[in-house]
This record gives sequence, structure tokens and C-alpha cells, in this order.
Amino acid sequence: MNDHTTATKIGDHFLATPTDLGSDATRDISAGLAGLLADVFALYLKTKNFHWHMSGPNFRDYHLLLDEQGDQIFAMTDPIAERARKIGGTTIRSISDIAGRQRILDNNADYVDAQDMLAELQGDNKQLVAEMRRVRELCDAYSDVATASLLEVWIDETERRSWFLYEACR
Repeated sequence: MNDHTTATKIGDHFLATPTDLGSDATRDISAGLAGLLADVFALYLKTKNFHWHMSGPNFRDYHLLLDEQGDQIFAMTDPIAERARKIGGTTIRSISDIAGRQRILDNNADYVDAQDMLAELQGDNKQLVAEMRRVRELCDAYSDVATASLLEVWIDETERRSWFLYEACR
């Protein structure tokens, strides 16, 4: 391996990935991305849960809003995982891996009022923005402009989701 390859040991095997980021950057940024990915999956599933269980006088509008937001959230999953791999790291592997890393809490209640659903999702999107900003700071520390660029777009999209949910709750 040369200076531009990072190797991650998995059992008795190495996954080698060409990158100019150092091993510390690979370790820290890919760990941050794995945590984000777990949160994104948790938020996606909660958004779809509330989409499926929405009821009330604004059903159609809220149902469509959450469907649109769910699609946007899911669209982040593959780029997050692939970015971790591109820089020489690994990513999540299973539902139990997600459960062990996620910081966004699940909601398994049998019934949640529509306004409470929207307020909870608004808070979760705010939390996701804060987690994204933490990983973005790591990118600055390691001069990883590509990951930073992706995060900037996702931060903007997540702030927009949070704003829409906030306004729908007023």
C-alpha cells in the first residue's frame, strides 16, 4: 500500500481504499458518518411510521408531506455509506448495528396525535442537523472537503424539513 491507500482490518482481511486522507481522518470521519447513517435510517423509519399512521382533518396534506420527507431522507442513505467507504472506512451492516448507534429515538406508541407527530419529527430533524454539524467540523479538521460538501447540502435539506414541520405545527 502507498501513501494514498487506507486499509481497514476486518477480521483477518483488509479493505484497502485509495485515499489521500490519513488513517485518523478515515477512522473519525467514517465513524461520524456511520452514526449519521444510523440516525438517518431511524428518522426515515419514524417519518414513514407517522406517514402510515397519520389521521385527522389535515390527513392528506400531512400524509403527502411526510411521504415527500421520507423520500428525501432515504435518498441520503446510500451517499452517506458510500462516502464512508470511499475514504477507507466501513459503515453499518444491520438493523442491530443501527440500533446500537442511533441517537434519534424510536416511537413505538400505538397512537400519536398528528400535531405531536409533526413536533417530534421537527425536533428529530433539528437533532440530525446538530449531528451533521459535528461531522462537518471533523471534515474541517481533516481537510475533507468532499464529505463537507455533501454534509452542507444535507444540512440545508434537513433545516428545510425542520422548518416545514415547525410551520405546520403553528
